[in-house]
Amino acid sequence: MPAEALLNSLRRRKEIRIIVQGRRTGRRITLPVWFVLDDNTLWLLPVSGSRSQWFRNLRANPSLVIGAGERRATRTAELLTGRARVRSVVERFRKKYGRADVARYYSRFDAAVKVPL
Repeated sequence: MPAEALLNSLRRRKEIRIIVQGRRTGRRITLPVWFVLDDNTLWLLPVSGSRSQWFRNLRANPSLVIGAGERRATRTAELLTGRARVRSVVERFRKKYGRADVARYYSRFDAAVKVPL
C-alpha cells in the first residue's frame, strides 16, 4: 500500500518533480512534470514523446524519484510506447489540464510512463 502522505501530497498538486539518472553521464536530473493520479498509479506524459530526453533516460534505467512537496518516493517506471497504447493516458491529461494546454505543450503522443505507487 502506498504511503498515504505521498498520495495526499500528489492530490494537492498540478505539477511534481521527477529525478532520473542520465543515461550517459549517470548524473541525477531533476525535472518538473505534469501528471495524472489514477488510484495508486501515477501517469506521466513526456512533452516530446519518445524523443524526450528524460523518457530516453528511463529507457536505460527505469528507476525514478517522485517529488511532491516535501514527500519523495523511489519507484520503477513502466514505459508505454505506440499511439494506441498511449491514447488513454493522453485523454487523462486532456481531462485534467484541458485539451488546449495539452495541445500547446505536448508535441508527440507516442510514449507515456506508468508509475505504480
